[in-house]
Amino acid sequence: MGDTFPSHFSSVPPTLAAASSQPVLPLHEARDPGTDNTGLELADLSDQSRRNRRSLIIDTDLSRHEHYYDEHLDSAASQTHHTHMPSKKSKSRSPNPLGRVQHNANGSTSSASPTSNGDMNGSFRERGKPAASLEIPDSAVQTAHLMGRESFSLDHVPPPTPGKEESSKGFFDLPRQDRRNFLLLVLLYFLQGIPMGLAAGSVPFLLKSYMSYGQIGVYSLASYPYSLKLLWSPIVDAVWSPKVGRRKSWILPIQMLSGFSMIWLGSGAQKMMEEAGANGGAGVWGFTGWWFALVFLCATQDIAVDGWALTLLSPSNLSYASTAQTVGLTAGQFLSYTVFLALSSPDFANKYFRSQPLDVGLFTLDSYLVFWGWAYLAVTLGLALLKREERTKEKDSILDVYKVMGGIMKLRNVQIFIVIHLIAKIGFQANDAVTNLKLLDKGFSQEDLALTVLIDFPFEIMLGYYAGMWSEKYQPIKVWCWAFIGRLAAAVFAQLVVMAFPAGGTTTSYLLTVIVEHVFSTFMSTVMFVAISAFHAKIADPAIGGTYMTLLATVSNLGGTFPRFFILKFVDAFTVATCHPPTSPPKPDTLKGDLITQSFSCVLEAEKHRCIDGGGSCDISQDGYYIVNVLCVLVGAVTFWMFIRPQALKLQQLPMRAWRISG
Repeated sequence: MGDTFPSHFSSVPPTLAAASSQPVLPLHEARDPGTDNTGLELADLSDQSRRNRRSLIIDTDLSRHEHYYDEHLDSAASQTHHTHMPSKKSKSRSPNPLGRVQHNANGSTSSASPTSNGDMNGSFRERGKPAASLEIPDSAVQTAHLMGRESFSLDHVPPPTPGKEESSKGFFDLPRQDRRNFLLLVLLYFLQGIPMGLAAGSVPFLLKSYMSYGQIGVYSLASYPYSLKLLWSPIVDAVWSPKVGRRKSWILPIQMLSGFSMIWLGSGAQKMMEEAGANGGAGVWGFTGWWFALVFLCATQDIAVDGWALTLLSPSNLSYASTAQTVGLTAGQFLSYTVFLALSSPDFANKYFRSQPLDVGLFTLDSYLVFWGWAYLAVTLGLALLKREERTKEKDSILDVYKVMGGIMKLRNVQIFIVIHLIAKIGFQANDAVTNLKLLDKGFSQEDLALTVLIDFPFEIMLGYYAGMWSEKYQPIKVWCWAFIGRLAAAVFAQLVVMAFPAGGTTTSYLLTVIVEHVFSTFMSTVMFVAISAFHAKIADPAIGGTYMTLLATVSNLGGTFPRFFILKFVDAFTVATCHPPTSPPKPDTLKGDLITQSFSCVLEAEKHRCIDGGGSCDISQDGYYIVNVLCVLVGAVTFWMFIRPQALKLQQLPMRAWRISG
């Protein structure tokens, strides 16, 4: 679950991010440090400035604030210039930096700012009018001051705004409408997490009883839509019905289709799993297809809900959108993964909830799917009848969004970064995809695995918070590199834990060892995710931040998804297992199948069951997991030291303009 941690830890200074969206000066058009282009920039606006110039006076409060910003901006510029530029004698400041006010000989004042139209966002007042209460200059004015410096670069951090900062609002401090909309978002994200927790979490473990690793690798293709949703997200944003609403046009039909799909799957999911593993796994593609369709619906719903979150909450409380996503998705996945695995286990149910043992858990996959299918339909009906979406006539151009994505991917630095993302997770793919399955194969119980994940969950949340702090304190790529090494070490540690599985079954000390290994591995995964998300936020162009961030996140997710199919296939390919017939005739009442009379390969799960049911023994002479995990770690280490680390550190040192689309 480490890779699903929310990416709301950002290293981008909010003041600069907000200012970049103002029409003062586009970030990608900023001058190089040490180059004075102020005169050129103002020349284009000289005619308009002469026409609009008026006599202005400056309020005392504004003068004090401007003096404050001058001091802090000089300090920020000198620090950044000292850090990023070679030591040299600084040039003299321009006599009239951008946004400064000149005093004329006649005693009047004139502004050289491009916005000198007598208003300046309320910071100036006309002569002769009563003095009004002046607010602190906004982020656009701050940025104008900073960009007017000769030593300005895109690496500058704007100074803090003087005055009292707004205290963060708690949930109960929100307006009533925002509280209701927040709870609605949590509910929608929670429903979305239910099938995702099943598809990516529980179902692969349930399939282990019927399928080989290679066949589970085929099933892993079902999670691809969530990693590729960027491909059709512009369509979801641009195509909708004005009568229904921009977001409800997608959410209502998608949730209804998801509900009916879950009800249909619930009518025979258990039987489909058993049949999928039969005949050499011939039915695995059909089983995968149904889950692929369900995940596709969830991914499309996620696009629509993400967009609706931006309009459901008031602008001052938009930060609660990411909180709603984190709470809802995490709760849904936790319920369908950890809780479902525990409560569907017969041993867990017999041990804690029953006086008379049964061979089934408290509920099955079929009943669980049917229940949540009806819950989907009920929520969809309530949403259609009770929630009204604000009407909008805004239309987005699908072609423009795809052009922006194409422009981003043409950047040389982005191309290198994409390659890093696609190969970075190969080193720990065997650990992520196979270790828990191998533990079950060794005899680790399903309820013990659920307990391990349950204990790991609070650690993941808590340590994710500290990972965000480290990404702010240190350079994000350095933190990411540290966690990369730790994650390689976690893969080696996991293999040692699997190799040390007790012959007599799970003991308390071994269970604690598995928990420590799982927490360590998840911690390293979480640190990597948070650090790289912080770097994404740092380099993303604020003018196209949503598309930029989504593109980088999509490539990062794809890097952890596409190798899984091949890794699981290789585990079967490198495994050598032989079924040996019984040395003495077994008792007829102990046989669950035809008596085994000759040796055969029992690598596939179906053949393994046939061997054991027929009284034979399946002996593994070469375990493909160990070979594949070692190969993955070696590939990860070599690529990290020879390509990933040097290139990533080089990308981190690039100025912001290197990540901007020209033009």
